[in-house]
Amino acid sequence: MSGVLVGFAIIGVVIATGYGVGRAGLLGPHAQFVMSRLAFFVLMPCLLFHTIATADVATLFSPMLAVSALAALSVAVVTATVFALVLRRPLTTTTVGALAASYSNANNIGLPVAVYVLGQATAVVPVIMLQLVVMAPIALTVLDAATASGGGWRRRVLGPVSNPLIIASVLGLVCSVTGLTLPEPVLEPFVLVGGAAVPVVLLSFGMSLHGSAPLRDPAIRADVLLATVGKLLVMPVVAFLLARYAFGLDAAHVFVLTVLAGLPSAQNVFNYAQRYDAAVPVARDVVLLTTVGSVPVLVAIAALLHP
Repeated sequence: MSGVLVGFAIIGVVIATGYGVGRAGLLGPHAQFVMSRLAFFVLMPCLLFHTIATADVATLFSPMLAVSALAALSVAVVTATVFALVLRRPLTTTTVGALAASYSNANNIGLPVAVYVLGQATAVVPVIMLQLVVMAPIALTVLDAATASGGGWRRRVLGPVSNPLIIASVLGLVCSVTGLTLPEPVLEPFVLVGGAAVPVVLLSFGMSLHGSAPLRDPAIRADVLLATVGKLLVMPVVAFLLARYAFGLDAAHVFVLTVLAGLPSAQNVFNYAQRYDAAVPVARDVVLLTTVGSVPVLVAIAALLHP
């Protein structure tokens, strides 16, 4: 349980710093826009490429991956269906809402939790790879197509292909699958630049909280609550049921998969929403509420399921 608190304390300090910077206006009125684009076009692609290129793809082909994928897919599909058919939201809002309900903060919180709670940092790798290689490219492709303006069909077709995050993920996957080992001097710039991605995204997120409060806007309240409940309650329950009854995994694996499913929504969702100017308040509120709400959820999971 202490690991859960340590993981949240780490990112909480960085987010609070960003809030203070935004409130003081230290970086000017356009700082958040610049930081968002810097993270999307430069920092995050470097981080993704290095992470995937140096990962062991063997970790993908395991029951843990199957459970994580099915849990995320089921929550995303149900959430998207409610957004589209019940709430009548546009495709961009539906995509962001579904992503917020199923895309876990596997890096910023997942890694500390994996180390301090699960006792194995590698436990979170399948989730990271699933999100980077499958979920993010699909969501970004949809957002690219839905927000494309001008350029006709060529812009819509080539937009996703020219997305820096998708390019970085594909190139990294090629290196990992083929076993291509790049020299350390080649990888080091990606490590150095990519290392700034997480703090910049967290600072940008903290800055966005200045002057805003979650659930203040009644027009998006249903959207935020739907995605928040899906992420904090539905997804860990689905993962638990799949791991224990559908796959018959042992208590240790059930515990690990339930904890990973109970992680809050990733700040990447907010960054994607900012980049495409799609349901930004929804993404911001869901990330904030799930980050705060996942503390008691993960503590409860640790207390009930720890083998």
